[in-house]
Amino acid sequence: MIYELRVYEVMPGKMGALNKRFAEITHGYFQKYGIKEIGYWTAMIGTSGELTYMLSYPDLAAREKAWAAFGADAQRQKEFAETEKDGPLVARIHSSILSPTAYSPLK
Repeated sequence: MIYELRVYEVMPGKMGALNKRFAEITHGYFQKYGIKEIGYWTAMIGTSGELTYMLSYPDLAAREKAWAAFGADAQRQKEFAETEKDGPLVARIHSSILSPTAYSPLK
């Protein structure tokens, strides 16, 4: 199992819209393409204006296949475009692919 840690730097004033998109749109497409959601977080203390989340996949090939299908989905593209009609929701995306250590409780 591998994990992907993603941090979105959210455009000012757009956190509500981004959270709504994840809850109402993105979640369904992640399920459709086998992208397993581990969790989502916003900072209580520390850097604000970021949405951090973690995903898991069986391996890198599964990740690449899932993201290719997610990215190519015309209906998803249309729904995302509608959420950004008043401007982008995300300024930058940071992504790290992580492999658990032998002693990690999460394998």
